[in-house]
Amino acid sequence: MHTAFLFGTGVFWTAAYVLLIRTGLRERTFGMPVVAFATNISWEFMFAFVRPPAGLMHVVNLVWFCFDLAVGYTLVRFGRSEFPYLPRRLYLPALAALLAFAYPGMNYASEQFDAGGGAITAFGSNLAMSGMFLAMLAARRGTRGQSPGIAVTKLLGTACASLALLTDPDAVPRHETALMRCLYAGCFLLDLAYAAALFAVRRAERTVPVTAPA
Repeated sequence: MHTAFLFGTGVFWTAAYVLLIRTGLRERTFGMPVVAFATNISWEFMFAFVRPPAGLMHVVNLVWFCFDLAVGYTLVRFGRSEFPYLPRRLYLPALAALLAFAYPGMNYASEQFDAGGGAITAFGSNLAMSGMFLAMLAARRGTRGQSPGIAVTKLLGTACASLALLTDPDAVPRHETALMRCLYAGCFLLDLAYAAALFAVRRAERTVPVTAPA
């Protein structure tokens, strides 16, 4: 079962990345919140190149890092329009500064709380990301750059990752088990809330009557 859950993690999160990129390009926006992108690409760079795991997950991390570069393209190409209150000339420097701070912060958290491992930082950043997706849905007051497919594959990918660790008794040190279970539950509940909210907003968008131009 452990291998099956690992496989599910790779399949569903890869699908989420593809949908994020496709939707962003089609709607000329980005689908992953900016801070979530910064922590995500920092984690994947770290565990694809700096401290890569053995076996299949190393390959998966490399693939996900490449997808993150494509997500980053949508942020660079279309991101300015999502921050109208920020002077256009400051958007790219601000994004670069965020990325510059995200990696050392992620590295410090990994070394400080996980002995250089990736479990706590992965699920901690996923928990924050799930909250940020909800916040982005509220801030945009609509589903621009988002889709039910993204919500569902993200939920299933993270749920499979949680189950993969739960079915591997050696994956998480005993003293960290309670913390990790809290992170698993938090990610699942926030992902479920995001999916439910997204479906509700999408349904509302479809039932709003279209006003004919004067």
